[in-house]
Amino acid sequence: MKSPGVNCHQPDAGRPGPYLIEMRGKKFRWGSRTYIMGVLNVTPDSFSDGGAFLDPEAAAARSEKLVSDGADILDIGGESSRPFSDPVSAEEELDRIIPVLKEIREVTDCPVSVDTVKASVAEEALKHGADMVNDISGLRFDPGLADVVVRYGVPVVLMHMKGSPRDMQVDPVYEDLPGEVRSFLEERVEWAEARGIPREKIIIDPGIGFGKTFRDNLVLLNRMDVFAGLGQPVLAGASRKAFIGALTGIEDAGMRDVPSLGAAAAAVIRGAHMVRVHNVALTRQVLQVVDAVLREDLDGGQG
Repeated sequence: MKSPGVNCHQPDAGRPGPYLIEMRGKKFRWGSRTYIMGVLNVTPDSFSDGGAFLDPEAAAARSEKLVSDGADILDIGGESSRPFSDPVSAEEELDRIIPVLKEIREVTDCPVSVDTVKASVAEEALKHGADMVNDISGLRFDPGLADVVVRYGVPVVLMHMKGSPRDMQVDPVYEDLPGEVRSFLEERVEWAEARGIPREKIIIDPGIGFGKTFRDNLVLLNRMDVFAGLGQPVLAGASRKAFIGALTGIEDAGMRDVPSLGAAAAAVIRGAHMVRVHNVALTRQVLQVVDAVLREDLDGGQG
């Protein structure tokens, strides 16, 4: 086995505070700076880059690029969650994910999150080098996934979604969007904790683009503070999504990286602790400025 050739970006050690999550020796201290989750889709039908990284060697090369650009964690998914998509079997999902995980572990020691709603997929991924679970269903689709998270002692992302990818964009309606999403996430955190997942290992995600209208997504970005108020680290994933295309007129999702930076900056300014993005290099540059401004404000200025 080759030794890992790319070291994951180390969290900022400049500000005091507790380390809340540790993966592969990397300590994530929420509030010290913004962390970046780099997207690695290994599906033929992703809305943004479907099919580009199905080959394990291509995926490994992409992971090296994401890490060298500044990713703190890689998020690998083998089942598309784009609107109106159909689920795939656990076997097919594993056939896509496991070869890629093996290749990734040859080239980098960066923590890897597996984006899945299935307990069997998560368990196999964790056996082959994944370090965290990212569940768009908030542990609703397969409650047994909670037991896998407990057994392996890994962190988990709980996301809000209205319905399922197949029907989530069919006329989603809310009376109080921020309040309803917050209540959902609060309930899921309590449920997960009751199943044995330590609260300090839970990250929450309001689910931008998952059962939300154009305006809903803007509201969520503007009200990240509502979710941060739950006391859990908040992940925001707006990169390249359809509402950004609607705002800018850019139809090609792969060309939405620059406007996606605006969404990432807004999310962080309003309280997000980590952003899930496709273009890590540009995001890192923007967040270096955003984080510097926020730290300056928190530190009381330099006169």
